[in-house]
Amino acid sequence: MSDLNNTIFGKIIRKEIPADIVYEDELCLAFRDVQPAAPTHILVIPKQHIPQISLAQATDSALLGHLLLTAQNVAQQLGLDKGYRIVINNGEQGGQTVYHCTCIFWADDRCSGRQGNGREVELG
Repeated sequence: MSDLNNTIFGKIIRKEIPADIVYEDELCLAFRDVQPAAPTHILVIPKQHIPQISLAQATDSALLGHLLLTAQNVAQQLGLDKGYRIVINNGEQGGQTVYHCTCIFWADDRCSGRQGNGREVELG
């Protein structure tokens, strides 16, 4: 993990601030969002600091795949068998507010029309 990761997520990874952690392994951490946009709102982050998805390298491909599989496993553990939505925001115009690559997932009947920042959007 980079020493440059002074984001709130870096502090959560280092256990400098508390989080409601639902899963952790050597590569990633999954925890509940403190300002949920849906009844189930989980953030899955790599322990390695990748500021945003557009800055990921080919060497990060296994880690990025691991994040998605972790989101899938957490969803199964939480019994989210009716479905869920996974989003990765990228950059300011993409709704990214913390510059640490994050898989965001929501589950409930209302999540299909939300962007990563909780704003309603029209789909289709």
